[in-house]
Amino acid sequence: MASDKQCVAMLLAGGQGTRLGVLTKEVAKPAVPFGGKYRIIDFTLSNTINSDIDTIGVLTQYQPFELNQYIGNGQPWDFDRLDGGAFVLPPYQTAKSGEWYKGTANAIYQNINFADRYNPEYVLILSGDHIYKMDYSKMLNSHIKNGADCTIAVLDVPIEQASRFGIMSADSNNRITEFEEKPKHPKSTKASMGIYIFTWAKLKEYLIKDEADKNSYNDFGKNIIPNMLRDGQKMYTYDFVGYWKDVGTISSLWEANMDLLDPQSGINLSDRRWIIYARNAAEPPHYVGANAKLFNSVVSEGGEIDGDIRNSIVSTGVVVEKGAVIKDSVLMPNCVIRKGAVVSHAIVGWNAEVGENCIIGEEQKGPINGEWKIAVVGPNVSIKKGDKVAAGEMIGAEGGK
Repeated sequence: MASDKQCVAMLLAGGQGTRLGVLTKEVAKPAVPFGGKYRIIDFTLSNTINSDIDTIGVLTQYQPFELNQYIGNGQPWDFDRLDGGAFVLPPYQTAKSGEWYKGTANAIYQNINFADRYNPEYVLILSGDHIYKMDYSKMLNSHIKNGADCTIAVLDVPIEQASRFGIMSADSNNRITEFEEKPKHPKSTKASMGIYIFTWAKLKEYLIKDEADKNSYNDFGKNIIPNMLRDGQKMYTYDFVGYWKDVGTISSLWEANMDLLDPQSGINLSDRRWIIYARNAAEPPHYVGANAKLFNSVVSEGGEIDGDIRNSIVSTGVVVEKGAVIKDSVLMPNCVIRKGAVVSHAIVGWNAEVGENCIIGEEQKGPINGEWKIAVVGPNVSIKKGDKVAAGEMIGAEGGK
């Protein structure tokens, strides 16, 4: 019999992430490598355990194998424990029915029994798609203090970006008065971060009602939150201040990696008070050869560096040969850059190989309409000697040059 928990976390990690193109063809978005030695999901998992929430269900669906294998028993994040821990929860067949998760709310509905095992007072709903550090225990304390049925973490965004988010209007006490999902003409700049705390008994009631509604999208933003607000439930915002980025596009994924190289960006991975944990293989120290030049870059273990690297993220096991030049780029694990190649404003996927004298991407002064034209070499792709990949071009395994 599981012990009662004050709060259980549910992490929605089943997204396909189609806007990341070839990077998510065979892995779910939360499993995509980030920052040299991490995966995107590491930030949410680490935030959870650092917030003293020790029980989390990870809801997977699209390409789950890599993510399931990576999480395992949760040991790297200190979730390997007898009472609580990390549990991977894919869709499953029951005696009555079985189906894929139809939406975010349906995913939680299908796992009501998991949450009920721990008889929680509160449930924390999370996404595995974002890069940020956040103490969820402060948000939980705010929820309890307000006697709330639902608390939604919000981030103040520029008004020109507000149409991309669910937008909250709230009174002087932070009680939500209006919610609009991606409004064309936003009335506020309080954007939902996709982080919710619900009083479990209340959420379960609304999940059951929502599942019975055949016209529902079974979604928190489209159904559960508007329905609770319409019914006058006690709903509050929780203002988050700090670094947060949705890495749902190639441009934003590249930007978030580059932010690690900027001391003023607000994301500090060296802070021992809030460690981001990850599952890492035992690799030897990286080797920097006699011809190497390194400037303002992250270089992870297991690599062999003999080229010129500037303002870039170099992941575990990467090889950069003599005469190769890497600028403003992300090299994912175990890729190889052959001699004479030039890689600029690009992402090179894991296990990819860039041949001799290739040109990947091109230097850029800034984004166009908010988006950088990042060249992408997909995982396991080989680019032949002397070939070019243009700025903004994406090369996958089936279309490799």
